[in-house]
Amino acid sequence: MQKTFIKYVFVIMTSAIFLILIINVLLSKHTLENQQYNSFQAKIEQIIHTLDNNRRELDLLKRNLDEDYLIRARAAAYVVDRQEEVSMDVSKMQYLARLLNVDELHVIDENGIIVSASVSEYVGIDMADHEQTRPFLDLLDSEDEDAYLIQEPKPNAAAGIIRQYVGVARKGQKGVVQVGFEPKRQLEAQSRNTYDYMFSRFPTDVGEELFVVDSDTGETLGYSEGGDGDSVAKYYPLDELLECELGAYKTGTDGEQRYVVSRRNEDVLICAAMPAEDLMKKLMENTVMTLIYLLFIEAAVILLLNYLVRSKVIDGIHRINEDLSAITNGNFDTTVSVSGNREFEELSKGINTMVTSIVSISNRISAIIEISGIPLAAFEYENGINHVFVTLGVGELLGISNKEVAEFCKNADEFDKFIGSITENPIEGETDVYQINDDKYVRIHMSESLEGKLGVITDVTADIMEKKRMRYENTHDQLTGLYKFQYFKEKAEKHLRELAEGEVCAVVMLDLDFFKGINDTFGHDVGDRYLQNFSAVMSAMPPEHFLTARRSGDEFCMMLFGCRNRFEIIRYMNHFYDTLRKNHVPLSETETRVISASAGFAWTSDTDTDISELLSHADEALYEVKRDTKGTYGEYTG
Repeated sequence: MQKTFIKYVFVIMTSAIFLILIINVLLSKHTLENQQYNSFQAKIEQIIHTLDNNRRELDLLKRNLDEDYLIRARAAAYVVDRQEEVSMDVSKMQYLARLLNVDELHVIDENGIIVSASVSEYVGIDMADHEQTRPFLDLLDSEDEDAYLIQEPKPNAAAGIIRQYVGVARKGQKGVVQVGFEPKRQLEAQSRNTYDYMFSRFPTDVGEELFVVDSDTGETLGYSEGGDGDSVAKYYPLDELLECELGAYKTGTDGEQRYVVSRRNEDVLICAAMPAEDLMKKLMENTVMTLIYLLFIEAAVILLLNYLVRSKVIDGIHRINEDLSAITNGNFDTTVSVSGNREFEELSKGINTMVTSIVSISNRISAIIEISGIPLAAFEYENGINHVFVTLGVGELLGISNKEVAEFCKNADEFDKFIGSITENPIEGETDVYQINDDKYVRIHMSESLEGKLGVITDVTADIMEKKRMRYENTHDQLTGLYKFQYFKEKAEKHLRELAEGEVCAVVMLDLDFFKGINDTFGHDVGDRYLQNFSAVMSAMPPEHFLTARRSGDEFCMMLFGCRNRFEIIRYMNHFYDTLRKNHVPLSETETRVISASAGFAWTSDTDTDISELLSHADEALYEVKRDTKGTYGEYTG
C-alpha cells in the first residue's frame, strides 16, 4: 500500500511541475523587464539624490568655512590692533598664524601696501598692482568698521598658489588685516561633485552601463565605465534616448540590442542600459533554477509522505509499547501521545487517563503555583528513593531543559549534586541568592531532614538587576561608561593606600583640544561621538594598570598604578598616546580627525600622599601643556 501511494503521488507532482514551468517561462520575461526597469530607476534616483546631496554639502561647507575664516580674520585683527609690535615682526606674525590655525597672515596699511606678513616675501607688495589683491582696497574706503571681504579660492598674485583670502577692516586706524587659507576641503568637495568621480564609486552589475548626456546637445558628461563617452554617443543617439523614459529596447549602430531606461533631471538626461542578451541569460537562469527548486520540492514531498506513512502508522505501535514499558517501570511522568489516526488517539487517551490518577497530587500543587502567578517552583526527594518530585517551572528557573529535568527526576543523587554546584557560590551581599546565567538569579531555600530534602526556588532576577543598575548609574558616567569623578577618587585613594613597597603610581588629568570648535561646527551629536571615541581609547588600556574616569565636559582623568618606577609610567603614557593617534573619529561624511588631547601627570611612591594634592599637581602640569604645546603630556616638576 505504501509503495502504490508514493507511485501515484510521483506521477501527479511531475505533471504539475512541467505545467508550472511552462507558465513560468511565459511570465518571467515580462517580470524580468519590470525588475530591471525598477532597478535602473532606483539607481538613477540614487544618482540624482547623490548629486543633490553633494551640492547641498558643498554649499553648507562653504558657508561654514566662510564663517569660520571670518571669525579667525577678526580675531587676527583684534590681536594686531592691540599689540602693534606683532604686526612688525615676521616671526611673531608666523606664531600668531599658527595660533589662529591659518596659512597666511598679512597687515595692509592705508596705502594698500603689505607692511607685515607671516610670509616674508609678501612684505612690500602693493595691493593695487594685481587683479587678485585689488578688491581688498575697497575695505580702506569703507566707513563701516565691520567691513570685510571673503574672496573665492583662486591663484594668489605673489606665487600663483591656490588660496582663499579673507580681509577685515582695522578698527581705530585705516588698514586691513588679511588671512589666507589653503582650501583643501572645498576643492576636495568640488572634485567629488563630478559625474566621473561619482560613477567611479557607483556600483553597477555585470553588463550594465550608466551615463549622463546633455539633454539639449547630446554631449556625454559622464560614463560609468570610465571611457571618454564616444561609444555612448555612437550607440545611443539623443533622439532615441529621449524615447526610453518607460524603458525600451534599442538597437545600436554596433548591431547589439540593449534595454535602455532614461530620466530627465534638470538639463541632463541620466540613462542606464543593459544588453538584451544578458536579460535572456537571466531568464534562462531563472527557468533552470525554478526547475531545480521544483524537483527538490517534489523529492522532499515524496520523502515526507513516505516518512509520515511510516511514522504515523507503523512507528505509532512501537511508541505505545515503549511508553507502556516506561510506565510499568515506575516513570509516571511518561505521557503517551501517538497521533495519526483515531484508534491511536483513543488508545493514548485511555492510557493517560489511567496514569493521571497516580500523579494528581503533583498536578494540583503545580496548578496552585501557576495560578498564584509567582515565579516559584519546588522540589523534594527522599533518602533511598531515586525519584525526584518537582513542580512545573523548575527547569526554567534553574536554566535547564525539560529533557534534563526529566533525567534528574530519575536520579536523585545527580540532582543533589547539581543543586550543590549552584549553592556553593552565593552572590556576595545577598542571602540564599545564586546566579544561574548572565541574566538570571534565583533564591533557593533548602530544608533538610532525616527523610530527605525539600527546596523552594524563586526568581529574584528583577531585584538583583535593579540593584546592579542603580549601583552602575551611581558610579559610571552615562555618556562614556567611564567612572564618575567622585568614585574615581575613592578607588584611586584605595590604590594609593595599598601601594606596595617599591611601586609608584601617578594621576593624570586630560583635556580635549579644540573640542568647542568641533561642537560648534559639527553639532553636539558629533561632539558626543568624539567624547565616546576618546573614552573607548581610555577603556582599552590595560585595566591592571589604568583607572579611568570622566571629570566633566571634555575633561578626563586616569590613575596609573602597579608601576615599578617613573619610566614605566612614561612608557604607559606613550602607549596611550600611540593608541590615541591611531584612532580616527568621523566628523562628517567627508572628514575624520585624530583626537588631540593634552595631559599632565604627577607621580608618587608615598602612600601617605593626599590624593587631592596629587590631582592638583596633575592639573598644574596639564595647564602648562595647554598653554605651551597641546596634543601631548607633561610631568609635574614642583
